[in-house]
Formats: sequence, structure tokens, C-alpha cells
Amino acid sequence: MKIICIGRNYAEHAKELGNEIPENPVIFMKPDTAILKKGSDFYIPEFSDDVHYELEVVLKISKGGKYIQEEKASNYFEEIGLGIDFTARDLQSQLKAKGLPWELAKGFDGSAVVSEFYKKSSFDMKNLNFSLLKNKDKVQDGKTSMMIFSPEKIIAFVSQYFTLKTGDLIFTGTPQGVGKVAENDILQAFLENEKVLDLRIQ
Repeated sequence: MKIICIGRNYAEHAKELGNEIPENPVIFMKPDTAILKKGSDFYIPEFSDDVHYELEVVLKISKGGKYIQEEKASNYFEEIGLGIDFTARDLQSQLKAKGLPWELAKGFDGSAVVSEFYKKSSFDMKNLNFSLLKNKDKVQDGKTSMMIFSPEKIIAFVSQYFTLKTGDLIFTGTPQGVGKVAENDILQAFLENEKVLDLRIQ
């Protein structure tokens, strides 16, 4: 299973981090060991003092493909969920400043939290609402209509480089409002009005 992640897919998030709006999807990957075991708390790693949450819609690939055409890309995923891409922002900044890859800041153990998956047919994928509460305060409020690159565009682009396989996950990018987590924080993620994640920070 591959975990493919899209960076800077919401204009306001790119701006809040001081990044340019990309012409093509920005791709990075997490190893399968990044998946946080269901029901587990998230532990802030010892190598970072600035871990940020990033809530994202996650696509679950339902059949394999290569060079997938955008107009057919919707046939390659049947389920969606929400995920939190945890990022060691201080480590990422250090690596970026040196021109180095930043997988260490994105792919560490437990850095990918994933909800259960739901049939995409139950939702309006072009105007899907999702949100994140931190200690009961809403910190992120996203809509798929705000994506720079749609799920179909992402699948078409990614499949030019990587053969997609059944079970692969694609994190589609985070809206504005990312921020630091601290010990004893509670994160709750909502897909439309349904709570799909409830996570304690340790």
C-alpha cells in the first residue's frame, strides 16, 4: 500500500505557509508505517517541538491503473475518508532550508491518521464539507470545491508517474487553519456533520 500526499492544494493554505500556488500537484509520500493504529493516541515525537495537524480528504483506490485519463479517474475510487497529515514543521523547515527532501518531517511513525471509509456515492464530491475541532474550537473548515486540483486531476497526474494499486491512499491536501498540537489536545474531525475521528494528543 502506498500513501500518496498532495501538498498546497488549497490556495489559502499555500498562502498561510508562504508558498506559491503550484502549477501541478505537489507530491510527497508516507510509508505504510506512518498509519496510526486505529484507537491509538498520537504521541508527539521526541525530535520535534512544532508538530502541526493538517486535515484532508483521503481517497481509497479501488482498482489499479496507469496513465489514467482524468475523465475516467472517478472510476478508480469508490470510498473516501478523512485523514490527518501530521507534520513536524520545525524539522520540515530545516530540511527545506538545506534543499533536502522532507520525508522525515512527514513520514514518521504515526503521522498518518485515517478514519473509516465511506461510499463516495453518499456525498457530493464537488462540494464536500469537512472540518476539524481542536479542544472543541473549529480550526479547519474545508470544502472540496476549494481544491486547486480535483480528485480526478490528482489521480490522472499521479498515475503518470506511479502505478496505482487497489488499497493505495491519496491524501488530497489541507485547507487553511493548520496549527500546532500540544499534549492533552483533543482533535475531532467531521465529514459533513458526522464525527469520523476523535484523537487525543500525548
